[in-house]
Amino acid sequence: MTHKKEGFLPVIDEQTRILILGTLPSDTSLRTGEYYANPQNQFWRIIFSLYNNGQAIISYDKKCELILKNKLGLWDVLKHANRVNSLDSSIHMEKLNDFDDLFSKYPNIRKLIFNGQNAATYYQRLMNRLLKKDMVVLPSTSSANTSKTFAQKGREWEMGLTF
Repeated sequence: MTHKKEGFLPVIDEQTRILILGTLPSDTSLRTGEYYANPQNQFWRIIFSLYNNGQAIISYDKKCELILKNKLGLWDVLKHANRVNSLDSSIHMEKLNDFDDLFSKYPNIRKLIFNGQNAATYYQRLMNRLLKKDMVVLPSTSSANTSKTFAQKGREWEMGLTF
């Protein structure tokens, strides 16, 4: 059965230079109110390997602090959509987040990182014009993406997250 799924507010501040964009929070994330809450998703493991000497952080508030301390931000391309479970392939009746408003409030954002091709595809399809921002599509950190190893994903994310 399809249910309307509503995204989160961004994790962002005035120092954010790179905005990491997913498609829409997973059902696990929606239940917990935390980005990338599914333990099978490799997002936080990659972030910890790049910015915290590989040391895991349990507290979601501390995870967000780590993101912000490194001039990163988190958000999703979609404000809401109808979707079965957590499958991006079942998304329909989607609405784009208000990027114009976000970019006017946070003008220091220089680069958009898309966590997987689906996020980039929705953004490019729904955004009605191009912005003067670098845009990089990185391999999805979802456990459903088995085309690359963790090490391969980590290397690509490390290169993509440079200013």
